[in-house]
Amino acid sequence: MRLRELLNYEDIVIQCHDNPDADAIASGFGIYTYLKEQGKKVRFVYGGKYLIQKSNLVLMVSELKIPIEHVERLDCPDILVTVDCQYGEGNVTHFDAKEVAVIDHHQVSGDLPEKNEVRSNLGACATVICELLKAEGIDISQNRRLSTALYYGLMTDTSNFTEISHPLDKDLRDDAVYERSMITRFKNANLSLAELKIAGMALIGYYYNETHRYALAEAKPCDPNILGIISDLMLEVDAVDCCLVYSVLPFGIKLSVRSCIKEVQASELAIFITEGIGSGGGHLEKAGGFIQKELMDRQESSVDGLDNEGIKEFFKARMDRYFDGTKIIYADEYKIDLTGMSEYKKRRLPVGYVKATDVLKPGVTVCVRTLEGDMDIQVQEDIYIMIGIKGEVYPIKKEKFERSYRIVEEEYRFEGEYEPSIKDVEDGRNISLVPYAKACIPTGESYIFARKLKHRIKVFTEWDREKYMLGHAEDFLAVRKDDFHDIYVIEQNIFQKTYEKV
Repeated sequence: MRLRELLNYEDIVIQCHDNPDADAIASGFGIYTYLKEQGKKVRFVYGGKYLIQKSNLVLMVSELKIPIEHVERLDCPDILVTVDCQYGEGNVTHFDAKEVAVIDHHQVSGDLPEKNEVRSNLGACATVICELLKAEGIDISQNRRLSTALYYGLMTDTSNFTEISHPLDKDLRDDAVYERSMITRFKNANLSLAELKIAGMALIGYYYNETHRYALAEAKPCDPNILGIISDLMLEVDAVDCCLVYSVLPFGIKLSVRSCIKEVQASELAIFITEGIGSGGGHLEKAGGFIQKELMDRQESSVDGLDNEGIKEFFKARMDRYFDGTKIIYADEYKIDLTGMSEYKKRRLPVGYVKATDVLKPGVTVCVRTLEGDMDIQVQEDIYIMIGIKGEVYPIKKEKFERSYRIVEEEYRFEGEYEPSIKDVEDGRNISLVPYAKACIPTGESYIFARKLKHRIKVFTEWDREKYMLGHAEDFLAVRKDDFHDIYVIEQNIFQKTYEKV
């Protein structure tokens, strides 16, 4: 769907869900601003029993001059556009309309109208709006109020950016030009005296695992940001390396995850905890997630009726399984055992490569951003960046590149979902790798030993000793034949497409 399609209607109403949060308010404001600037008649409304009361939201609406209205009835508009929600959902007051459009980032809950833009892989509807505006040639940073609203919407819907994993969410977080003083005011209006009491009670009732050095705590129902405050405090305890704080809500379980050791990435732990029953994600040190209680009850036979003690035991079991079922390899010091490993060579499939110094000067530290995560490397004369068949990105030394690949004349074409990009850490500029990429083909002389994994594994490569590559059962552990410390993980689908047995 394109926003320009809405210009064909005269009477337009934008509706967000009842009891709107910052993301819903920001998202509706984004569409409202676009339509107003195009000279359209438009209203921004929400229904339900309650007016916006939370202090940070009242402040946001007031300071950013967002024209949102609470309504109990609505004359039938030409088109009703629901944002951060879907028409017909339980938390969306029903209003009749001649036509309906849906813009959202949640999982699809029912039939969608013909006009829809639902991106369930994004952390906030604010990111969806940002992309829709960008498609119309609009730079949100030219409107400070709008940019501030969308930034704050993403921030609050991802628990202070701890639950984002998609590159587009990261782009909004990193590139928005916002009013810093306003964001500070909004953030500091988050905690009430009642919420202070909730935090204190959660900290008093903690559980601690001495073997794995993790802590658990349950908080009474509260704003997700309060969970983050509690988990931040728990992580300051000298005996705690990582922690999980959760709150049981009527519609599910919200959780916040923290880690202060490199062997546990908070985002990866949150994904593990919620696997099969919800969703999770975030950063290396801070993450969060959400669990659907009905899925948890269905899959976890050990949980009896989802009472408080059963939920606590569920989290303890998953945390223990996470630590007990994972092997860690530090490639620079690991002596690999080739038993059970077979020899493979790369298939001669065209891939892309970029000489790092073609993009930035030597010595600059850059963040390489792909769908698989971020990787920090330092630009050097002998560093090449490879772009694989699925868009996977990895660095390689010039010497190994020249042994392993042959440069070809044909133009490189990238066909992945998200263009790999470099972010200059010093000035924050995003630079796509694709315009610099050239084509090459493996020589067939690149040999590895590999074996299929039977369990989870974390590999700290020679390239990055602070962030690990994660392998799951059915992925492959690989080591270059000419360098037994060049150990890494290859995702099973990529391995099967790019390697053949010798």
